[in-house]
Amino acid sequence: MITNTGTYIDVAFHRYKDGADLAQTAIDKTAGLEGIVVSIDPTLTAIDESHFQHIDVKGKAVLIHTGWDCYWNTDDYLENHPYLTESAAAYLVSQQPALVGVDSMNIDDTKGKARPAHTLLLGSDIVIAEHLCHLCHLDQLTEPFLFYAVPPKIKGAGTFPVRAFAEVERK
Repeated sequence: MITNTGTYIDVAFHRYKDGADLAQTAIDKTAGLEGIVVSIDPTLTAIDESHFQHIDVKGKAVLIHTGWDCYWNTDDYLENHPYLTESAAAYLVSQQPALVGVDSMNIDDTKGKARPAHTLLLGSDIVIAEHLCHLCHLDQLTEPFLFYAVPPKIKGAGTFPVRAFAEVERK
């Protein structure tokens, strides 16, 4: 099975052979996380740290809404998608969120082979969620909400599809 298909998460083992795999990743890294949505101008491709400096992300699920999911299931989805810059990933690491998710195909720029966001975030045991497309309706989430993206506990796996969703307080 190809494990990074659809909406999925990456844990440290995805990048580091000694990193925590899915079986070793605590459930509180993927379930019941206080969530925040960071909306990004849809014309931007490179997302830098300035988008995160004004918010408290510690221990939270930081969901990046770029609007790129409108291209889901088209060839355009695979080209020129928004991504985190290395400096944005480094800033997020310094602020210690539990999870960082994005509504595009990859949190990194895929034009080259470098994957600084994966390297930095996973190296700090920060879970990554990719392809948050049409599942959470990020543009419609209101805070406060709890975020869930729970994979099965599989030893020796560093990435796996999830059913990602948000639980919003009903009024």
